[in-house]
Amino acid sequence: MRDSPVPQTVRVGVYVDGFNLYYGLRSLRGRRYLWLDLRALALRLLRTGQTLTAVRYFTAPVRGDARALARQQAYEAALESQGVDVVLGRFQEQRASCRACGVSWRTYQEKQSDVALAAAMVGDVALDLVDMVLLLSADSDLCAAIEAVRRVDARRGGKTRVVTVFPPGRRSDGLRVASDAWFPLGEALVRQSQLPELVPGRDGARYHRPADWS
Repeated sequence: MRDSPVPQTVRVGVYVDGFNLYYGLRSLRGRRYLWLDLRALALRLLRTGQTLTAVRYFTAPVRGDARALARQQAYEAALESQGVDVVLGRFQEQRASCRACGVSWRTYQEKQSDVALAAAMVGDVALDLVDMVLLLSADSDLCAAIEAVRRVDARRGGKTRVVTVFPPGRRSDGLRVASDAWFPLGEALVRQSQLPELVPGRDGARYHRPADWS
């Protein structure tokens, strides 16, 4: 009698668009859910036979608000203490103007974060580090990254399943078409996946949920 084949474990990589997620969470309960445990959330999204290989979080440092930057840095440090890979882009200064009155003002646009996310996602697939991609975003620009994953699959003769998770209140028709599956992130999962009020870090550091995020 032959032995039954051992089921293959599906390796899942989670790629989080921090900017997109932030505004989705704000649409739910203001700042109440911003202290989100991304690793705990990722584990709740897995199914039987799947294992988590990495959670990668892509964002850019806040500019022009020292208190907001301090809150953001505390959150990023708390995530890193939980094993999340935090990848930072930047905000680029731009000038915007009113065509009617000619008044101009300074504004900032996030740069590099979406490119870094796309590169990490495609790179992990090309290096055969993941069998399935969980993309937490509603940015249609990332359709190009999914298309690149398809090209990598075609060359190596594999098939990477790409599942898009839309942040609360956000959607992308392009990502719905490009993905193998998609679903919205519900409030119940967000509420169940909050970090503790106090997160222990490395070398005795401790990270507190910001008072403004309660």
